[in-house]
Amino acid sequence: MKDFPWFKNYPASVGQEINPDSYKNVAEIIEESFNKFGNATAFVSMDKALSYSELDQQSKNFAAYLQGLGLKKGDKIALMMPNLLQYPIALFGAIRAGLIVVNTNPLYTVREMTHQFNDSGAETLVVLSNFAAGVEKALPNTKIKNVIITDIGDRLGGFKSVLVNFVVKYIKKLVPAYNIPHAVRFNTAMAKGASQNFTKPEISSEDLLFFQYTGGTTGVSKGAMLTNKNIVSNILQITEWMNPGLEVNKEVVITALPLYHIFALTVNCLSMLRMGAKNVLIANPRDMPGFIKDLKKYPFSVFTGVNTLFNGLLNQPDFLNLDFNHLKIAVGGGMAVQMAVAEKWKKTTGTALAEGYGLSETSPVLSCNPIDGTERIGTIGLPLPNTELTIMDEEGNELGIGERGEICARGPQVMKGYLNREDETKKVFHGDWFRTGDIGVKDEDGFFKIVDRKKDMILVSGFNVFPNEVEDEIAKHPKVLEVAAIGVPNEKSNEAVKVFIVKKDQSLTQEEIITHCKESLTGYKVPRHVEFIDELPKSNVGKILRRPLKEREEAKRKETETTS
Repeated sequence: MKDFPWFKNYPASVGQEINPDSYKNVAEIIEESFNKFGNATAFVSMDKALSYSELDQQSKNFAAYLQGLGLKKGDKIALMMPNLLQYPIALFGAIRAGLIVVNTNPLYTVREMTHQFNDSGAETLVVLSNFAAGVEKALPNTKIKNVIITDIGDRLGGFKSVLVNFVVKYIKKLVPAYNIPHAVRFNTAMAKGASQNFTKPEISSEDLLFFQYTGGTTGVSKGAMLTNKNIVSNILQITEWMNPGLEVNKEVVITALPLYHIFALTVNCLSMLRMGAKNVLIANPRDMPGFIKDLKKYPFSVFTGVNTLFNGLLNQPDFLNLDFNHLKIAVGGGMAVQMAVAEKWKKTTGTALAEGYGLSETSPVLSCNPIDGTERIGTIGLPLPNTELTIMDEEGNELGIGERGEICARGPQVMKGYLNREDETKKVFHGDWFRTGDIGVKDEDGFFKIVDRKKDMILVSGFNVFPNEVEDEIAKHPKVLEVAAIGVPNEKSNEAVKVFIVKKDQSLTQEEIITHCKESLTGYKVPRHVEFIDELPKSNVGKILRRPLKEREEAKRKETETTS
């Protein structure tokens, strides 16, 4: 392997290479952990613990049930659940049966889920009853044959299971009426599987494991085809990177990001399983008081999230009073971590917020800040072992230190391509380099920094304005809770910067924002328009979405043109 500049900044205990062929498939890693960690707790949900041994047996039972339905290696199964014990049981069962898993956001509209089921070819679905009414509407237009429905409390056991399901359905009325006659209950499937035989399939490293759908924020949602080798590689890269800070079978990880999202799936679920960690599942992190109550119960050592989650917690007085003595690592990804948030996190918890970087197409992690105290806030860190990053121009020429261009990557974690979309696959590859669509720069030490999304760039009088930079500055204002910046049409300058702000302090004015920006931003970067808003549009993991704001502005502009 070449001697890359980033190697000199690797922590001493992190190797420069991993062996992607040390496991044939992800099932081998899962089963190794089951055998190694036995009675230790693997997952906790709503205070119910599931040990590695119990998860071994229950996932095997679920795999046997799926095989009993006639499912064979390579068949597709969609999982549509928040963070409950049912998710890892179903996930590991599907993986052990050699199926291709299609993670589906439970908040999808009928149109979105119909597209994903049809595009992926899924014929089996596991869904939480809270979302079954939408599934009922989608089913007639899909090829789904088998539907397995679960209730929130199904795996909590005994009276608690009955009580939780009663409260959710009849007191809180969170389960809209549905009618799917051929559906099977999750617990029924588990009981049937316990009396059936599981046959272990032959799974190769090149066999497909996930169709992981991109958020669709830049068009129709596309399925990234991830192989066993892609995921094995990323698990090994992540656990190698964690060497300096974490101990096997001693960590408690908080999983607030949904497991159907690639970040939590590979980092929290699979990599932490390999390390024998106790995984605390948070089903609804938007319920901040409830979330903080869970944090009080468990002496957590690993915390992953996105910028909005960290920011939201830091603005809860009860969070500031938690005991952070056990916290070793906090990792931010999914969107840019704002400097103001990273600084406040470190001041509050005493632990640095190490930003990492990746995409659905890269399994996901490409780079991360070191976790040995040498992190550089404001960067996405160093490429992981066996990973190359570079900066390229539009023609595919590599750029030098400090030059802005598109971040491109290659490594064993990079996807095979997009499902059913050869044309889209060709667009994102330059030779064997994957083009991320993110604009960045690299420094002489091998640290990379994201400047912005290529498609979100604002063009003001021929100058490029990166929304992240504007947002980062405004986020430092003590009266600002959240901010998003977009470009809007402007006769004189092509585009002008417009910002949408959620106030932390209701006394905040437009003038204060403009004055604040003039102190730290060049004139053409200063917002021409400031709009205060109650809530910013967000993805399922809390990533702020600029596209709906742009669409809203476009609709307003067209309406104005029509009436004038």
